Amino acid sequence: MEQKMKIKICSAVIIALISGLLGGIAMGYQGVLADKLSFLVKTPEEEILIEDSLTTAEVEEKIITYIEEEFGIPEISLATTTTFQNGVYRLNLKIEDTDIPPVYATKDGSLFFPEAKEIISPEEKKEVACQSIKKTEQPMLEAFVMSYCPYGTQMQRIIDEVVRNIPELKNNIKVRYIGQIQDGKITSMHGEEEAQENLTQICLREEQEDKFYSYVSCFLKKGESASCLIDSGIDKDKLESCKKEESRGLSYAQEDFDLNAKYQASGSPTLILNEGEVSEFDFGGRTAEAVKSLICCGFENQSQICETILSKEEATTGFSETYSSGDSGSGSCE
Repeated sequence: MEQKMKIKICSAVIIALISGLLGGIAMGYQGVLADKLSFLVKTPEEEILIEDSLTTAEVEEKIITYIEEEFGIPEISLATTTTFQNGVYRLNLKIEDTDIPPVYATKDGSLFFPEAKEIISPEEKKEVACQSIKKTEQPMLEAFVMSYCPYGTQMQRIIDEVVRNIPELKNNIKVRYIGQIQDGKITSMHGEEEAQENLTQICLREEQEDKFYSYVSCFLKKGESASCLIDSGIDKDKLESCKKEESRGLSYAQEDFDLNAKYQASGSPTLILNEGEVSEFDFGGRTAEAVKSLICCGFENQSQICETILSKEEATTGFSETYSSGDSGSGSCE
């Protein structure tokens, strides 16, 4: 156990120390990197020549020696074969028998990088994320929120915008709520008021579905439930009986809470598409267009409605009269 911990610490030290070293060099010596990379020369045929290059074995020896001497980490060696890609060597190393993250070096051995991050465009990122989503004939996006969480209201505002502009997607979205039932009573992170509002929205979703989005759209403006019940034409007697009867309101809520546990959806908002967690940020962020694109990626055969372009503005958080007021955010309530 002690030996494994030692190796784990050594691995972390390599990354931390080298990152700090290279960061300091970059800040203190602007232009050095460009000078060092001058050995990359393009021929008229667009082939890259490497001047003063070392052999693979020479680069390996130089980098391993550097790590051992500079950071005092012994017993470091190659784990697998070194590869050459994108103009640099990728060295796969290990400390004793434990692999550590790969490191990189230029072909002349003059520059050493503790890590490399691939740069991809937003469209490429979206395409990769879309390919990874499970496809079904009728995808289902389940959005887990808390009714008084500013980021939960942000997501509900986005969903309302999607449904308003593409009504056909209404059947592919279900807003669910995060909370618990304790001693026969619903609870929520932000207290009794939120718990009761969650239960109100759950009952409307299940028993007065045709009024659900009308009510939520109104509630998102000022958080005034009483007036929104009137404005949305809610059957208040039916609502109150739903909230009081354990076999109805609490039963619906428990279904949501069981799914909280299944998907480990503790943060508001959490998005689950076709039973797998997804991120709106892979598709552009907290915007109606991003969430629409995310849902459409869940179709086996994309519907023509997916061609509709929605707002690419970030939705505002909290209660607001407008969809986007400049007060946006990317956090969550956990």
